[in-house]
Amino acid sequence: MTAPTSPALVRPFAVSIPDEEIDELKQRLARTRWPDPETVDDWSQGVRVENARALVGYWEHGYDWRRFEAELNRYPQFLTEIDGLDIHFVHVRSRNPGALPLLLTHGWPGSIAEFLKLIGPLIDPVSFGGDAADSFDVVIPSLPGFGFSQKPAETGWTVSRIASAWAELMKRLGYPRWAAQGGDWGAVVTTALGAMQPEGLLGIHLNTQYAFPAQIPDSLSPEQRHAVETLARYTGELGGSNHLQGTKPETAGFALADSPAGQAAWIYEKFQSKTDNDGLAEEALGVDDMLDAISLYWFTNTAASSARIYWENRSATFAGPKLTLPVAVTVFPRDIPRLPRSWIEDTYRNLIHYGEAEKGGHFAAWEQPEILVREIRTGLRSLRS
Repeated sequence: MTAPTSPALVRPFAVSIPDEEIDELKQRLARTRWPDPETVDDWSQGVRVENARALVGYWEHGYDWRRFEAELNRYPQFLTEIDGLDIHFVHVRSRNPGALPLLLTHGWPGSIAEFLKLIGPLIDPVSFGGDAADSFDVVIPSLPGFGFSQKPAETGWTVSRIASAWAELMKRLGYPRWAAQGGDWGAVVTTALGAMQPEGLLGIHLNTQYAFPAQIPDSLSPEQRHAVETLARYTGELGGSNHLQGTKPETAGFALADSPAGQAAWIYEKFQSKTDNDGLAEEALGVDDMLDAISLYWFTNTAASSARIYWENRSATFAGPKLTLPVAVTVFPRDIPRLPRSWIEDTYRNLIHYGEAEKGGHFAAWEQPEILVREIRTGLRSLRS
């Protein structure tokens, strides 16, 4: 990849959704044609109609997009063209000298929204009960086809290509030394960075680990057996959206691009099935947090373009590459799949931190921001010396 490094290539950006689009959303929500209720008393057939009605009703009558828009615009945002595509990113520098630049990458159905609660504690730890020595500059890009990043008009945006773009972004911002963090697809991209080891990358932190052995052994410990069982559940009963997005993303995009209630249900089910909750996703994520994410997909019309990350990387598995650069990991107890420490240590040969969180699921930055901040600080501390 070749790209100019002139600062003029980085342009300021602010979110501004027209009033007409907000009005149109509410009109569409009011005209929702609801399916018949499910024939079971649980979520085994997908989103329950009564729960979806409550969420969509609040989206129409109670949710305030302008609140979220103002929250986004509190932070410096930019666009820069890399490899022919405009990449949107948040970039907040710490006031503390010696801050370590940290690249945070989201997944699906995530976005830059999932990291907003991390920015303050990471750039200004003292104000949140931490030590100034743990300060970070934060760089939070939107994946290609997600949020306010440009939508690819051609195939080929694999995680390796995204990782190369991220390395160019950090170089363009003038960072000679930096670290990276991610979960879900963000962890896949961060793992690709770890395998690539671009100049300046000191180490990574993962809250989703891709460390299954290429060949599952016949004899398994209880922890290893649990990992295999949770992977089977992830790819089986919980894998409906992943399968469709990996095989027919445009079909999913057609349905979701025309129906905000459909978009809401599509994402709500994922939050329901993969958060640390005892019955409803709302126990793990606030309703406004969920609708911030859902609204961002709706207003940017990225149902199809974001789904294609599954299609572009449909050969990917949970057996990640063996990494030799420093890796810190945090395992959250209700993540699916949940990997055993033995496989993590075998895959990440230079494991500098292994943490087990006391609570939380797959969407750690949203569910448990304080725990994730603590783990990032602890896990990457040794890279500063």
